[in-house]
Amino acid sequence: MKIIDILEQFDSTNINTSEKKTRKETLSLFGEITRKMAIATVPGALLAAIPSVSKAAGNGPAAIVDVLNFALTLEYLEASFYNQGIASGVIAGSDIAIFNQISDHEDAHVSLLQSTIQQLGGTPVNSPVFDFTAGGSFTPFIVYNQFLALSQAFEDTGVRAYKGQAGALMGNNDVLTAALQIHSVEARHASEVRRLRTKNGLDTVKGWVTGSSRGTLPSVTQAIYDGDDVLVQATVNIGSFSGVGNDAATEAFDEPLTQAQVLDIANLFIV
Repeated sequence: MKIIDILEQFDSTNINTSEKKTRKETLSLFGEITRKMAIATVPGALLAAIPSVSKAAGNGPAAIVDVLNFALTLEYLEASFYNQGIASGVIAGSDIAIFNQISDHEDAHVSLLQSTIQQLGGTPVNSPVFDFTAGGSFTPFIVYNQFLALSQAFEDTGVRAYKGQAGALMGNNDVLTAALQIHSVEARHASEVRRLRTKNGLDTVKGWVTGSSRGTLPSVTQAIYDGDDVLVQATVNIGSFSGVGNDAATEAFDEPLTQAQVLDIANLFIV
């Protein structure tokens, strides 16, 4: 996701979790970010940033709208998934507060994206029809384990999607800084869901990805993790560092996903 991902710093409340240690480890940054600015100021801030971003990236307003509609499609997917999950009653009572908050965030993102696209003179794309069973392969609104698995898959995809768009913002240091701050918050979303799966005995994954391992997720999700096992960063083979090892080296970096790769993943759930 590109510019619109910056909106996520304006989420107005924190995720709550019943586990004090997990909350401290994974979500403490929310409070500081959400106090910075009111949601009502977002459209103006985005519009002010767009000219310099467009010039640096060589993109005009139409291209910016295309990017925002790409982001909107992903937000539709996430919002629909969490809304359906909550309505289904599949979520364990101990975890419902977390997913209620995530759902509120996704609904807000959809509204903000639509508004911003319209202010730019564009037309927001309509929401696709989603099939979260992926043609009958899953039953996430009946089996909680599967709901958590797809949640992890979507969140891990989002982290790599952020990384894939950072280069488009390099012409504007302020916007790039904000985007990277939001990237870190999104990573905490992903970490929380991964820890929930481990807490519920569904996996032994850490709060971050090791190599290209999908853990116990089904094979159809492997594209989310492929290519995340790179050992050479900035021409340096970090796996050769004394005492680090290959697993720890890959855990220290996330690799980007392109728009095409992200949409290939999302299309598994679009009718």
